[in-house]
Amino acid sequence: MDAAAVLGQLVVGLSRAMILFIVSAGLTLILGVLRVPNVFHGSLYMLGAFVAWTVAEAVGSHPAGLWLALAAAPLVTAAVGLVLERLLLSRLYHREHLMLILFTFGVMLVLNDVVKLLWGPTYRSLVPPPSLQGAVTVLGVALPKFNLVLLVAGPLVGLSLWLFTHRTRAGRIARAAATDRDMVAVLGVDVSRVFGMAFGLGCFLAGLGGALVAPTTSITLGMDHSLLIDSFLIVIVGGLGNLWGALAGSLLFGITQSVGLLVWPQFAVAFPYAVTAAVLLVRPTGLLRSAW
Repeated sequence: MDAAAVLGQLVVGLSRAMILFIVSAGLTLILGVLRVPNVFHGSLYMLGAFVAWTVAEAVGSHPAGLWLALAAAPLVTAAVGLVLERLLLSRLYHREHLMLILFTFGVMLVLNDVVKLLWGPTYRSLVPPPSLQGAVTVLGVALPKFNLVLLVAGPLVGLSLWLFTHRTRAGRIARAAATDRDMVAVLGVDVSRVFGMAFGLGCFLAGLGGALVAPTTSITLGMDHSLLIDSFLIVIVGGLGNLWGALAGSLLFGITQSVGLLVWPQFAVAFPYAVTAAVLLVRPTGLLRSAW
């Protein structure tokens, strides 16, 4: 195990952490503002990957294909999520969490079947443009170019979300609704519109995560299952509704899995879950303050 191998594996782990953060940020936004455990969040991530592949294939070998895919996929998933929220989910906000979990689980099954109907069970792959193929050498280590793009995309998404929630009126209202929705409603704010905005933004981030991961892995049915479990654990270990907690939990997952691959490859998958269990034993409410 030399320094080059450690650095290369660390970059892979950090790029994986950025995908987890983008998806988990959307999930924690929905949990924090609406208090809805959105089980079909992973299905939107998968849908975003398939939409990105479809757009890139339609454009062909043009260098702009990937960027169009990255723009179209989150917009499509945001539209799908917003329609589901306005027509169906908004009628269940007064119900207990078990009812919400069952409903979103049912939607997940429907969305998975829709994806299977539209794209079939065949594996797909999205090839990035030539400018993002190959690797660059940093300190004598060859690092994949697209992984470096992911390392930039994660912080940009985090900064954009922070600016939205802290520097815009809509974002401040969403934060207030997360803390005390009844008081926000008493002040004359249409809480239903706030919920719709937050849900749509969360679905947008799920689709963005799916589009960003498409060039790095096979696009197939079932790619949402493990990510959904990881995202919920990240939200819990970071602190429910806490954006920076989602970032901390994502880094914890990505780095510990990379360390596991270096130290004990056969059980690398178990490393993040073991660390998560240890953290929750010490801090049951998560690393950072929960919004609930």
